[in-house]
Amino acid sequence: MLRRSALLAAGLLASGALLLSACTSSPTPAPSATEITPDPDAVANIRLVLEPSNLDIRETAGAALDQILIDNVYQGLVARTPDQKIVPSLASEFEISPDRLTYTFTLREGVLFHNGDELSAEDVVWSLEQVKKNATYRDSARLAAVEDIQADGQTITLTLSEPDSTLLWNLTGRAGLVLEKGDKTDRKTAANGTGPFTLASWKQGDSITLARNDDYWGTKAGVAEVVLSYVPDTQAALSGALAGQFDALTGFDATLTDKIEANGDFAVVVGKSTDKGTLAFNSTKAPLDDVRVRKAIRQAIDHDAIITALGAGQTQYGPIPELDPGFEDLSAVAPFDPEASRALLAEAGVSDLTLTLTIYSGYGTTVSQILVSNLNDVGITLKVNQVEFPTWVNDVYVNKDYDLSFVLHTEARDFENWANPDYYFTYDNPEVQRLYAESIAATDDATAADLLKQAARIVSEDHAADWVYNGASVVAVGTNISGLPSVNVNERLNLSELVKSKG
Repeated sequence: MLRRSALLAAGLLASGALLLSACTSSPTPAPSATEITPDPDAVANIRLVLEPSNLDIRETAGAALDQILIDNVYQGLVARTPDQKIVPSLASEFEISPDRLTYTFTLREGVLFHNGDELSAEDVVWSLEQVKKNATYRDSARLAAVEDIQADGQTITLTLSEPDSTLLWNLTGRAGLVLEKGDKTDRKTAANGTGPFTLASWKQGDSITLARNDDYWGTKAGVAEVVLSYVPDTQAALSGALAGQFDALTGFDATLTDKIEANGDFAVVVGKSTDKGTLAFNSTKAPLDDVRVRKAIRQAIDHDAIITALGAGQTQYGPIPELDPGFEDLSAVAPFDPEASRALLAEAGVSDLTLTLTIYSGYGTTVSQILVSNLNDVGITLKVNQVEFPTWVNDVYVNKDYDLSFVLHTEARDFENWANPDYYFTYDNPEVQRLYAESIAATDDATAADLLKQAARIVSEDHAADWVYNGASVVAVGTNISGLPSVNVNERLNLSELVKSKG
């Protein structure tokens, strides 16, 4: 059941700041739908950061695809809300047996694919079977416990070989997407889904345009089109917004709030997310194989200073963010304490230590500069090696050739990576692996979450990494629009309720 988490550069801000950490409220509320007069013929223009390399949702990694295609173009039997609740989608209802071995879904009637063909139960069975059978498909392993998939009329039944407490959640993601059996669409450049928007065009290197699906089975989208423009540089995006080119900017830099809100046309909305700014330690290399050294590094880091520098934020001291099951405040495990850090290094017999931080260059320098300063204060020299993302993937993700590495992991409920000794984190703890397996096999959600909580505490107490911050969804929203999500938008951006005012 283990898999590799999607890695997102979509929160990158080329101006030198990273995607910011989560806050519990918005400094300025977004306009409500009652405050504007929606124009059903409007075209909304939204800035995104990272463009996908292609559109094949089955085989191409990266949250940039999930962000724009899931919910908007492709759908599954179930979906998740921004606050992580699981709700019916292509299934009008579902039931789970008490032993968690049988999942029964009732497929909606009259759902059409974008090409006009009617969705059938056979399409659902085929879609799930294809994911299960093809290891090259993203999240194929998420259906490993599914032993049988059957359809009887509009009823679809999944039978499991053993309980899997994550299955329903998995079905809200790529593993559960329903495609048309026999469809010849080239998924790398086009799409044929069932969602409220069709994929109208893709101008590579520039933008993707979604058009309202007037044959949609549910409530029709509130705008005629949404143009998703890829502008990595935050200053360029800010200038474009002030010039009237954009109605909203995702991945915004909260330190620029005053500038974009100055004329009253935008409000910056900060919502929670599952983004985790993770400082990985290669514990297979000395002296990082010494838990005292790893703890010393953690206690040298001033997390609050990083949050202040980023302009918004929430600290995180363990592998599970607040939005995910199993979260616990673990700040007491490694509080900021440079004196304690120096003592741990001395106890470990480490002095004049030099380490290299490998980081994708698109993340800018804000976090790395603070890390360099903090570690220097306790006698550790930190060299920063900024690389292009393909280089990071090859050197760190694939070959595990690094000392320290910083990555913004966006995916929700991805604790499994800490139970996978082959993952680039290099963390191998049998007790954590046992607790994670027991969590998967649990037949009630409370037990599953408690087991994850126990495992997460062990990971933090082992100082397997440092969780520098819990990233936020920072969105600059035009006062001419409403209905734009503000929670977890770097992983999902459901545009079905977006409306834009006339004029």
